[in-house]
Amino acid sequence: MKLLHTSDWHLGRSFHGVGMLDAQRNFIEQLLAVIREQSVDVVLIAGDVYDRALPGLDVVKLLDDALVRITDAGAKVVLTSGNHDSAIRLGFASRLLERGGVHLRTRLEDLDSPVLFTMDGNDVGEALPGAPVLAVYGIPYLEPRLVAERLGTQTASHFDVTQSAVHLIREDVARRSETGPVHSVVLAHTFASGGITSDSERDLSIGGLGAVPLDLFDGIGYTALGHLHGRQELSEHVRYSGSPLAYSFSEAKHRKGAWLIDVGADGVNHVEEILWKAPRELAILRGKLAELLEAEEYKWAESAYCQVTLTDSARPAQAMEQLRTRFPDTLVLGFDPEDAEGRAKASYSSRLAEAEDDLGVCCGFLDHVRGRPADETELSALREALEAVRLEGAEL
Repeated sequence: MKLLHTSDWHLGRSFHGVGMLDAQRNFIEQLLAVIREQSVDVVLIAGDVYDRALPGLDVVKLLDDALVRITDAGAKVVLTSGNHDSAIRLGFASRLLERGGVHLRTRLEDLDSPVLFTMDGNDVGEALPGAPVLAVYGIPYLEPRLVAERLGTQTASHFDVTQSAVHLIREDVARRSETGPVHSVVLAHTFASGGITSDSERDLSIGGLGAVPLDLFDGIGYTALGHLHGRQELSEHVRYSGSPLAYSFSEAKHRKGAWLIDVGADGVNHVEEILWKAPRELAILRGKLAELLEAEEYKWAESAYCQVTLTDSARPAQAMEQLRTRFPDTLVLGFDPEDAEGRAKASYSSRLAEAEDDLGVCCGFLDHVRGRPADETELSALREALEAVRLEGAEL
């Protein structure tokens, strides 16, 4: 049978203010095509299905449509909740949804309650004695402070609560193995040691204390991780699928995709990559404004979402407006003058101390906040304003 490991759909998320629902619909179309072409039996979604605990109505409808179409295409779904989801809301009607082939694992009570499949991909509910069975377990995002006591851990840490969850799963696998071969797959929404982060993920804890050691998952047939947005292989059978779309410019070099897992009577046989086509490219551009607007080498970025850093010595006027004449989807603009390190970096207070008059104070403020001095037009306007204030004060 074939499993497709996905995670971090983040339905409803925006990209620097740009709505992503159409791009997410495009991803779902690609997902459905893979299910049909590869005869996928089970789609795994390892958390962060939604981007927020209270998704909008159009976002809920998108997930509803996706689940209906996935099951219509012949695949089952096993889904767990992430730190962006509301486990209670996402898990609503879970027993009813199971009848339609959608299995939700969002509750602590279900940690050692796997979804069982025969080797032909059928949901069997309970294993038949002696027959090989695939047991798919779900570990939702576990907030240590909220679940530590219920899991009986001594401290409220990500390591302890995840270790307790995995221990419950191991015990269940051992019990089921007494009557026949059991091949285990675990979905877990967590930060495993060795994973590479990006800017679009929400920190699970401060100072990296949220990381759990990789060997915690030793002995499990396949661990389908969620949370990190870059698709990566931590070990042969422990992987992140990453998000299907880029949600920050730090993901510009990611090759978005999923993992297709082939499972046979003897366990996991093969894992291969599946790639998703991005609806828009991401461009990270750096240089002087004139060069960016004229150079042919940047032509490819004209249809991309752009993050631009200008290196002009003085901050150009109306920089964003000028950039958008060539790169209409410039979403992020920064300034990093190439000679900034060589210039004296006087503090604002020292500039005030050096100012000879009120005009110098105003000009120093302009230079400080925007990175370039006042031009002649601005100087004239400032002189007129200061003179008007002086005359008004004299009349009083």
